[in-house]
Amino acid sequence: MSPSLMILSFSHLVSDPRVQRQIALFAPRYRVTTVGFGPSPDPDVTHVEIPEGTRAWPDSKQHLLTRRFRGAHWSMSAVRAAHDLLEGRRGTMDAVLANDTNTLPLALWLEPRRGVHADLHEYAPREKEHQRSWRWFVAPYQRWLCRTCLPRVASVTTVSPGLAREYAQRFGIEVEVVTNASARRDLPVRPTQEPIRLLHTGVARANRHLESMIEAMRGLEGRATLDLMLMPSEPGYIERLAQLAEEVPGVALRDPVLFAQLVDTVAEYDVSLVVFPNTTFNLEHSLPNKLFEAVQGRTGVIVGPSPDMAELVRAHGLGAVLPAADAPAMHAEIAGLTPETVDGWKRASDAAADELSAEQQVRTWERAVASIVGE
Repeated sequence: MSPSLMILSFSHLVSDPRVQRQIALFAPRYRVTTVGFGPSPDPDVTHVEIPEGTRAWPDSKQHLLTRRFRGAHWSMSAVRAAHDLLEGRRGTMDAVLANDTNTLPLALWLEPRRGVHADLHEYAPREKEHQRSWRWFVAPYQRWLCRTCLPRVASVTTVSPGLAREYAQRFGIEVEVVTNASARRDLPVRPTQEPIRLLHTGVARANRHLESMIEAMRGLEGRATLDLMLMPSEPGYIERLAQLAEEVPGVALRDPVLFAQLVDTVAEYDVSLVVFPNTTFNLEHSLPNKLFEAVQGRTGVIVGPSPDMAELVRAHGLGAVLPAADAPAMHAEIAGLTPETVDGWKRASDAAADELSAEQQVRTWERAVASIVGE
């Protein structure tokens, strides 16, 4: 009989790309049970659904103020609900794959026979450090989770080298990297024409200063265009961006597409603009999905000086690394683009598409879980 594996995440599994990749990897080879919000994410798994409306983040001021972090964790309604639903499965699984720090106490409580693998999607102790209340109340809780739980798991992965180094240095653990790479696609390299078409996709958050991208396009009429395809996150921010875009010729907001259509949509463009100001530690060390979607879409990329993105772009010749993540730096780079330059970036994306694909990246998870279950 094949080993049993529980994949645990306080997210909606059907819309969580990273967890989806875990399920696709392990469902064919193990007896997989998934635990999370929403319906079953795959017909080949057993699913335990956490009730909608329960919360998976600590908000007990009494516990957080008095630093009673164990109580803060177990008082969360999602944790209590999962505890009750999983009581009968305690000690029955061979391994648990725990996504993010908030699942770790529950994963360890489940006492899998062989061990726990932790996959950390952010550097949790600094995830929302731009919010003062979060720094005061939640950051100490996250440090407690890392300090008490990470030394007890069998293996750990995270999304970028910068985050891996920080976890290793702060908590004395070994951490490997599994990037948020996209699945391998066999798409053609499309010749670049003028005006050069740029695209930025992602979540509309004000701390990403997306208005800088719009400002960078002033004076580039006829030479380049920019489409912004954004998911709402903060009330009113997309509306403010749309109003600004109306002032700049060649800039438009485009409706988001389904995740399954994203790489094909990116492939319609010439260059992906992936520029974030280093306003938080996690942004500074991000390796976002959109970078890998650009590779599979065979587009070039322009990134800011974020070290993990810059290293990857330079290593593979995928595009340009800006000296600063601001409008003047973006404007200067875009103004100097030629179809010949962009065609070279596209060919580099094509050459790197296999190495930078999800199929290659998930082998690290494969080895980690195989080591835990004794394969």
